[in-house]
Amino acid sequence: MEIALYIALLIISFALIGLVILQGKNAGLQNRNTSSIHRTKRGAEKTIHQATVVLAVVFLLLALVASLPIFGTAPALSSMFGLV
Repeated sequence: MEIALYIALLIISFALIGLVILQGKNAGLQNRNTSSIHRTKRGAEKTIHQATVVLAVVFLLLALVASLPIFGTAPALSSMFGLV
């Protein structure tokens, strides 16, 4: 159970990294819009944003569960992948 939890945390963390990178399509200060018009997210941009929020909440909950005292300490990486 512990190993499955840690593997799920790894997978979700990599998915979160990918989604955050996909959101960074703006070139920082180069595309700076000084007008006060609020642009809404539509289509794929909205879906990626919602998926990022959902994965962040799931990651937070799994991290909190993994920190419960019933799980003890995290297993060594070598024993997690059967290298011992």
